[in-house]
Amino acid sequence: MRSHELPALESSAPDSAISAEDQTLRLQNRIPGHAVITELLAIQNRVQPRSRLGRIFGANPLSPDSLPWYQGALGEIRIGHILTSLRADWTVLHAVPVGTGSSDIDHVLIGPAGVFTLNTKNHANQNVWVAGNTFMVAGRKQCHISNAVHEASRAAKLLAAVTSTPVPVTGVVVIVGAKKLTIREKPAAVRVLTERQLLRWLTRRKPVLTSEQIAEIVAAASRPETWHRNPPVPGNPAALRNSFIDLQRQVSAARARRTAWAFGALAAMGAILAALIPAAATLIPTILVP
Repeated sequence: MRSHELPALESSAPDSAISAEDQTLRLQNRIPGHAVITELLAIQNRVQPRSRLGRIFGANPLSPDSLPWYQGALGEIRIGHILTSLRADWTVLHAVPVGTGSSDIDHVLIGPAGVFTLNTKNHANQNVWVAGNTFMVAGRKQCHISNAVHEASRAAKLLAAVTSTPVPVTGVVVIVGAKKLTIREKPAAVRVLTERQLLRWLTRRKPVLTSEQIAEIVAAASRPETWHRNPPVPGNPAALRNSFIDLQRQVSAARARRTAWAFGALAAMGAILAALIPAAATLIPTILVP
């Protein structure tokens, strides 16, 4: 599986075969980037289709409004792929709806090393700089640290309310695709890691939860009502996955066409120059002769 592909799904039953009650119980079936992809596709449905000429020349099917959502989906998918390498004693939940609106937690992890909320940020080919609670991308300040602190704190309260025991939660900001990550000073309340550091960091942590504690927390975390006041019906994850894959193929095909046209233009210019240089070499002496 390539790093930006969605993992295989356990269920591909059509929407009509799944009752609304069953759908709300299938929190573990939500795919990486579930909420982001849903919003991306909603935006794309309002985008004017490309003209035939646009398709020929490789016009990007993504609109300026949908591009950030697409990049965000790729980041969450990348991390989802990495998390499939965790051992069987880990439970991973993706795109967990939380609160009362459309907010979600990108990834919730529960395993021997504890409970973690992951806030995934795709900052491809950009420089990231961190000093304490200051987080900057390409020189611009971001609120990733405070958001991660809030997510972890809220998750701890919600899980503790259901289990009736304290549930410490560690917030993690995971940076995907950055050109360079510079950490001058580590944040006090959360961790900042690249996608390459994540798996090793998780698997090297000492166990802090027993199997009984893990089972209790997983049971609470797997219930949508633990997180959200009115849990949304997720629909069919397989259909969502397939729609994103189709869009991804369109984006890749358009990029390939643009690249082919660019190389073709360079080759044409090279051929023209190759033809002009010999002609100029014979013409210049005749011009210079009095």
